[in-house]
Amino acid sequence: MGMLSEFREQRKRERYQKSLTEEQKIEMLNRIVEETSNIVFLGGAGVSTESGIPDFRSKDGLYRKNDKKFARYRPEYLLSDQCLHREPEVFFAYFRKNLDARNVLPNAAHMKLAEMEAHGKLDGVITQNIDGLHQKAGSRNVQEIHGSALRSYCVSCRKQYGPDFIFESADAVPKCPACGRMVRPDVTLYGEILPEPAYGNAIRLLQNADCLIIGGTSLEVGSAAGLAHTYHGKHLVIINKGKTRMEGKADLVFHDSIGKVLSRIRL
Repeated sequence: MGMLSEFREQRKRERYQKSLTEEQKIEMLNRIVEETSNIVFLGGAGVSTESGIPDFRSKDGLYRKNDKKFARYRPEYLLSDQCLHREPEVFFAYFRKNLDARNVLPNAAHMKLAEMEAHGKLDGVITQNIDGLHQKAGSRNVQEIHGSALRSYCVSCRKQYGPDFIFESADAVPKCPACGRMVRPDVTLYGEILPEPAYGNAIRLLQNADCLIIGGTSLEVGSAAGLAHTYHGKHLVIINKGKTRMEGKADLVFHDSIGKVLSRIRL
């Protein structure tokens, strides 16, 4: 009976969502933001597409690019720990070509989230993105569960380097000036575990939240889906152009631009 009642409740929520106009949904969103004090945002690649950074799996995504140089490789392999260690020249060529976000600017979604935090309405951002745009916009509590392409470190002596080191290195495989070993990006590759303390901090944020806004992710990637299911607070809001798992559990679902929706939050 438990699963049946949950199914009925989800169907009820979906019917209610479809009965609302966009203006009614925006008003409900503002009421939720006004009445809650511990809001957390969980975001994916769709948050940065409005800044011109492609996502991975959509029809215009990174994994759909017809690049002859990398055509014989599976996209996931090119961003895996296997590729990094077996074919580092291939890994760094792909990484440099596709993941350089140093000159990309934050969009309306990043700016509104930073504004919400500054007004004491947002406890923190949990992001799958590695572009650093939340910090550029002014967000302070950002948990990067996949790391950051703006940081790098030596695999041997662990010396840390800034955002330019890998992208401007003349070596096909960047080498540490201190010890001569490989310098790799501080990102979570396929086949690697999620970084601490970011993942632990993300769980604590969700455990204390009374509202979770999920944006720009379909929750297909296990790390984000697993985190989303640890949330048991009062309100759930989903903003994504495509379908997202957990929509049947959400108070509000927007299939629209995340920057457009968030920009209409009143503070």
